[in-house]
Amino acid sequence: MLVIMFILAVSGLLLAQNWSSPIDVLGAHNNNGRGCAGCHSPHSGSWGSGHARASGFNDTGNYALWGQDATPLYGKTLAFGDSGRYIEVLPGSLTAGGVEVSGIMLCLSCHDGNVTANNMMTNQAYEQRIGYLTNTAYGSAAIPTLLGNDGTTAGNYNNDHPVGLNATISTTSNGLVWSGNTFTVTAGTPYYAFVQNYGMPVLGPGAHGVAYGISPAGKPFVACTTCHNQHVMTVYSDSSANQIAADGGGKFYATMFFVNAPYNPNLAYNNGIGGGTTAPSTTQFCRECHFGEANEGNNTYGIHTQFQ
Repeated sequence: MLVIMFILAVSGLLLAQNWSSPIDVLGAHNNNGRGCAGCHSPHSGSWGSGHARASGFNDTGNYALWGQDATPLYGKTLAFGDSGRYIEVLPGSLTAGGVEVSGIMLCLSCHDGNVTANNMMTNQAYEQRIGYLTNTAYGSAAIPTLLGNDGTTAGNYNNDHPVGLNATISTTSNGLVWSGNTFTVTAGTPYYAFVQNYGMPVLGPGAHGVAYGISPAGKPFVACTTCHNQHVMTVYSDSSANQIAADGGGKFYATMFFVNAPYNPNLAYNNGIGGGTTAPSTTQFCRECHFGEANEGNNTYGIHTQFQ
């Protein structure tokens, strides 16, 4: 009877995960009212958005109707994280295609702040600027949105999470398996328990395909779009194929900063909710790849995720 009551209680909690955003889900990428056309110019690409008129060469509009000038980034070498040990050489044009283009270069054509123009960005997180971020633990200082020029050392990507071919996603001996260009999880393993407690929103199949790149050597690597869904800032919706905490799929969760998963720093963290201990979604998100720091990776299985 106690087991049945527990299952019903948990099921009710999961079914309650049906977040509705209080603001437009495109958020910061509404571009002060320009909307989708701020990134995808419907006519004439970046020329139609007023970019690259002096360069004499621009082909960005030929790729996804891209409305920003990516030409300054072609072939650039960027050194990410850990004193720059993760080197990424960007492709020579957008026609090269692949996740390095769609998931890194296009993002940096707005967010670089060093090589490219700053565009309309204020270099402060939108959620913070409009008062949507209520967690004062971040303090009053602006959370920067420009990489390479974030108010520290101009041109320095050393303090940014690695992306690119050398930023590979490693599997563990705890149940996460990389085979046939996809991730799977072995039932009954520590990683399987983590998926039951949180999920694998990044590494599992997404609504629009996989969120990571695959190198020529067949290894999965991190892109900007691994951690971020550039089209939805405030809501994460799961599917039956890639469920959050085994919720059955089709549920909506609070997120922030365009994070491609449940991620809610606004939630007051309660380590004793429901009579037990929980882990915040902000912590669980990182543990999907950094599993050595997860509860389940350290023989601790009863810590569920605190969602909204």
